[in-house]
Amino acid sequence: MQPNIGLDAKVLKQDNELLNAFLADLHVLYIKTRKYHWNVAGPNFMEYHEFFEKQYTAIEEEIDQVAERIRQLGGKPVSTMNQFLKATSLKEDEGTPKDTAEMFKNLLNDHEQVVRELRQDVETCDEELNDAGTADFLTGLMEAHEAMAWMLRKYLS
Repeated sequence: MQPNIGLDAKVLKQDNELLNAFLADLHVLYIKTRKYHWNVAGPNFMEYHEFFEKQYTAIEEEIDQVAERIRQLGGKPVSTMNQFLKATSLKEDEGTPKDTAEMFKNLLNDHEQVVRELRQDVETCDEELNDAGTADFLTGLMEAHEAMAWMLRKYLS
């Protein structure tokens, strides 16, 4: 049954398409952050290990929120690795970063890309789709990724 919340089927479809693209990005970012958590080494191991854990835990919560938003809007969340890799704009990290700084740079680049895409999605939802609810939802997530990017940037400065 489609929701009757003041948004027509075309708007709901577009909302769910951009939310699913973001959901795919979150999964790739989650796996990359988890990988770095498992593989970090060196004198600051525990600090970095815990830092990555805080970030992937926050991303994991976002994954659930985004999937639930998709369901609220009558859509079906992408839910397989194949679907995530087809829908994401991020690149998997199949190699082994040479050092911790590279891990931080890779994650920073991904979070900043997510922020840029979310900024566009907020504008689309607000101005083109007249969906203030999804625009507001995405604004909060964008702000969370701005904060994660800031923390990563501070480690590199």
